[in-house]
Amino acid sequence: MCAAHKYHEIHTPTDQEAKIASESSRLLAACLGRGESARIKLIDGEQEITVPMTAMRMLVDILAHMAQGDAVKLVPHHAELTTQQAADFLNVSRPFIVKLLEEGKITYHKVGTRRRVLFKDLVEYKRNSQIKRADTLDELAQQAQELDLGYD
Repeated sequence: MCAAHKYHEIHTPTDQEAKIASESSRLLAACLGRGESARIKLIDGEQEITVPMTAMRMLVDILAHMAQGDAVKLVPHHAELTTQQAADFLNVSRPFIVKLLEEGKITYHKVGTRRRVLFKDLVEYKRNSQIKRADTLDELAQQAQELDLGYD
């Protein structure tokens, strides 16, 4: 089995793993540069490895979540999710996801009789929803200021 494939299962970190993750996250975050890559040296094997900075930032985020005891799973951008997995990602109910799919707010396709949603489409929906929410909050704040409701 390929090493990359054996980590597709969700693993909740043990207390010891969380402790190690906390320390390593803190140390790595302090070393993050602004360049396109970072070089890390492994004690085992004495190898130096060049890693893209985006991957280093992801590693810091993963370690920070593990330090909090969160289970972490990487999902490829092109992955197909079930409606339940999509609901779990958006933190909504499965019937709500189905409604969004049927209304055309999120694209999907069918495999037999089952709906499948591309992860990238969920990320796009979530990003657009966050933008709309922020715009609405800005508009409400503007109205409150115009009506002199005591918000400065």
